[in-house]
Amino acid sequence: MSLIQFLKSKAFLKQLAIAFVALIVIGFFTMQFLKWTTNHGEFIKVPDLKGKTLATVEIELNDNDLMMEIQDSANFNPKYPKFSVIEQYPKAGAQVKENRKIYLTLNPSGYRKVPVPNIVRRTYRQAKPTLETLGFQVGKVTYVDDIGKDEVISISYKGETIKAGRKLPLTSKIDVVLGNGKRGSN
Repeated sequence: MSLIQFLKSKAFLKQLAIAFVALIVIGFFTMQFLKWTTNHGEFIKVPDLKGKTLATVEIELNDNDLMMEIQDSANFNPKYPKFSVIEQYPKAGAQVKENRKIYLTLNPSGYRKVPVPNIVRRTYRQAKPTLETLGFQVGKVTYVDDIGKDEVISISYKGETIKAGRKLPLTSKIDVVLGNGKRGSN
């Protein structure tokens, strides 16, 4: 029997029809199985979690069959309570599937700490922008007898004299002692 005769035979055509029907049936059941396992067309609306504490967020996400993953929380925001959510992804109101991870950025317990720069024996005109650029605030400015007029003699934080390199929280007020341009008594 030649190949062309075999392709025209009833046995081959019958087997081809059975294979085609089996393929359609398997495809249909596969699609139904996928719809069932992936909850096709079913979505959960992401709740607004901003400003909520971690305990409240956990309860709310569990109630909605969602999971959470906490990401880096380096930027302190004084408008939100400590350890509350300041950002989330996906955003509130987004439609997601159940068991989707919601990525959260938490408000840390305070500002991150930054080393104090070496500003001793620099002019106040140089020292002030250096401190402010790093996120510090210049607190009380006092003068003492020193030949270096408007030159930083020492710095302090909460009444304690500090040295360059000490780590302080951002927005800390650093008090500055400047020279008044007069010679001290010898």
